Amino acid sequence: MKPPPFDTELGAALPAITEMMPGKLTLDMIPAMRGGEALPPVPDEMLTRDGTFTVEERQVPGLGQDPEVSLLICRPTATDRVLGCLYHTHGGGMIMGDNRTGVPDLLDWADQFGLVVVSVDYRLAPETPHPGPVDDCYAGLVWTAAHAAELGFDSDRLLIAGGSAGGGLAAAVALKARDEGGPALAGQMLMCPMLDDRNDTPSADQMDGLGVWDRTANETGWTALLGDARGGPDVSPYAAPARATDLSGLPPAFIDVGSAETFRDEDVAYATGIWQAGGAAELHVWPGGFHGFDMMVPQAQISQDAKAARVQWLRRILDA
Repeated sequence: MKPPPFDTELGAALPAITEMMPGKLTLDMIPAMRGGEALPPVPDEMLTRDGTFTVEERQVPGLGQDPEVSLLICRPTATDRVLGCLYHTHGGGMIMGDNRTGVPDLLDWADQFGLVVVSVDYRLAPETPHPGPVDDCYAGLVWTAAHAAELGFDSDRLLIAGGSAGGGLAAAVALKARDEGGPALAGQMLMCPMLDDRNDTPSADQMDGLGVWDRTANETGWTALLGDARGGPDVSPYAAPARATDLSGLPPAFIDVGSAETFRDEDVAYATGIWQAGGAAELHVWPGGFHGFDMMVPQAQISQDAKAARVQWLRRILDA
């Protein structure tokens, strides 16, 4: 099956990006990936922004007998203009990253709209398989919602956001909150979300061996999370939201994805499922975009367009 073309600007940058990647990502390569350059550390200096935000780490209760969960909390120092809260579930294929991963980009929104950012440090697979990661994310959300007054945000403006694996976890947490009568979410921002453990869509086939996070890497991430259950009949929608058979009653969703990446078809299908269930979803399929293109090639015009679309959606949700 012939793959779609890459955007011209993105395609020009792709060889340099793939040179830094380890090739076919397999389970035995996870320790090296965690210590490599794929997700560089984020120091406090990148988060405080010369005093614009205060930064703290707080340990909060896990679910049931689970260990405590670490939350990174970034609050605007100009507390008179805080509107809401962006609860963040980081990316990294379920196998990498921490609660600082991806946060600098979110602080752009926080500065613009007056938002508290709370980012959760969930346990990683394969050391912690499902349901550990999603339970950690849900526990952090429950604590954040219960402490809205302390953190200084309007509880009616609590949103969840995540990219890649974090997008999948954000979708799963929204499902869990709906099903368990948990915190009410004003919206869910799912950026190129990792939703389907079956890894068998036409886009997964088209992009096999191409771009960023191909079919082999995807199989590795899902196997780390689910083990032998991956692709089988008994996978929970809280692990792989594409398995959900009822997408009604969810908060408004923003879903975006590149046309030239593994997750394209599962993300389009998820938006379609929300619409078919009578819900609200805004879907963007960026032509020629590979996975994570806006982070890796931020100067490209298509990356700027993608970032602008997210800001516009946030504005509409926060003004509602």
